Amino acid sequence: MRTHEVQNATLHYDDHGPVDGLPVLLAHGHPFNRTLWAPQVRELAAHGYRVLTPDLRGYGDSRLPAGTHATPLSVFADDLAALLDHLGLPGAIVGGVSMGGQIAMEFHRRHPQRVRGLVLSDTSAPAETEEGKAFRNALADRLLSEGMAGYADEVIDKMLAPYNVTGQPAVADAVLTMMRTTDPRGAAAALRGRAERPDYRESLPRVAAPTLVLVGADDVYTPVPVAEEIRDLIPGATLTVVDDAGHLPGAEQPSRFNAALLNFLRMVRA
Repeated sequence: MRTHEVQNATLHYDDHGPVDGLPVLLAHGHPFNRTLWAPQVRELAAHGYRVLTPDLRGYGDSRLPAGTHATPLSVFADDLAALLDHLGLPGAIVGGVSMGGQIAMEFHRRHPQRVRGLVLSDTSAPAETEEGKAFRNALADRLLSEGMAGYADEVIDKMLAPYNVTGQPAVADAVLTMMRTTDPRGAAAALRGRAERPDYRESLPRVAAPTLVLVGADDVYTPVPVAEEIRDLIPGATLTVVDDAGHLPGAEQPSRFNAALLNFLRMVRA
């Protein structure tokens, strides 16, 4: 694990694979940390890619700066750009899952010239509804008052397909542990910031880089039609539906997810 100072925060990140490999920068979702990408890190690094997986500020080992009430997606995106600057990288394949996918879309909106490719997994493009804003802000208040454990138990069978919660206990335990150990302050700040996100349907048609959209076949948070909308908005984008998976197909079905990701990366590298 390495660290870098970004915008009054210390970002902890892993850097695996050859230094001269095609860089792939992956943003985790809420409320997880960089270890969510462990199956992808191993596979991509073994195939010669340089894989960068940061803990977003307020998650994992990256602490939330004191006094932070909300963390807009623009702050997360600029943190990623600052990390690339620190590493001397003009651009990268930028990807993310769920909130991380929205951060990747925000990264493109703010730094389009640095995007060599986009990987958008189980995410959504529209701005938050008024009902959604109220829900996210109420959840932020709840997490601050109650902590993460109750919330984690409530959503585990939505983060993973229910049959994978029982059928893959090691994966379920790892996901639960990530959620339960997330700093409630970081999670709450991200929820408040995410509630105010822009509508990425306005910027996605301007994506000029190759794009892969992935989604678990049984994702209840961002179902297949949501992924199809993103694919249809981005010129030349391709969609892979990962069978036997919910909202986190990279963890639930890593072999299938990685196969699609490697095929995409080979095309970009070529």
